[in-house]
Amino acid sequence: MTLHFSYRIGISTASKIFREVCLSIWSIMRPECIPKPTKEQWELTALEFERRANFPHCLGTVDGKHIRVIKPEHSGSMFYNYKDFISVVLMAVAYTNYRFVYADIGSYGKDCDSTIFKRSTLWTSIQRNMLDLPSKRPLSGTGGPDVAYFFVGDEGFAPNKNILRPFGGSNLSVNKRVYNYPLCRGRKYVECAFGILSNKWRIFQRPPNVIPNIEIVIVKASFVLQNFIHETDGFSLKTF
Repeated sequence: MTLHFSYRIGISTASKIFREVCLSIWSIMRPECIPKPTKEQWELTALEFERRANFPHCLGTVDGKHIRVIKPEHSGSMFYNYKDFISVVLMAVAYTNYRFVYADIGSYGKDCDSTIFKRSTLWTSIQRNMLDLPSKRPLSGTGGPDVAYFFVGDEGFAPNKNILRPFGGSNLSVNKRVYNYPLCRGRKYVECAFGILSNKWRIFQRPPNVIPNIEIVIVKASFVLQNFIHETDGFSLKTF
């Protein structure tokens, strides 16, 4: 609607141009801005998590973000989430430098993070050994048993050998609290990455006046552009 008034073109024309541009950004820039990591890159990421968060063998932090949308007609409660608003879910994995490495966009707001993750292409790739993850090895400075590399999530994810989550509850033992502390330090990076994304692209601050299919296209384009800006201009860690 804003483009319609600003450039004096038809609403349908503006809508078509906008959609085509966003799709082109996603299809052309995605291979460069969100490339598939190699085994060496996974290992460097794990070392960086160990250095910054004191949590070894971590390949990235995964979480879901609810993106506000206008309720589609005849959708019932499919898009209604536990936060009491209408949304689609952006499931993403981030590194310690707040850079995104994976995105799954468009799940219903009612779905929980664990369900969305197990339907994602990332989970399928993990189960089929298609990600070229590093082999099991003992933790740094120990001669203990071999430990697999994994992703870190919050309490909304089901525990698995490839994804770790913190212990829930308040009356935890000392050992469980010691385990939770570095895990939560590592998990903050995806939360901060979502915050940077929302602050950079203010369209996420309100539900855009578009149907969910167009909203998904907008999220894809902004997701790629966020990584592009991160690579070209960078940012100051002191800012966040």
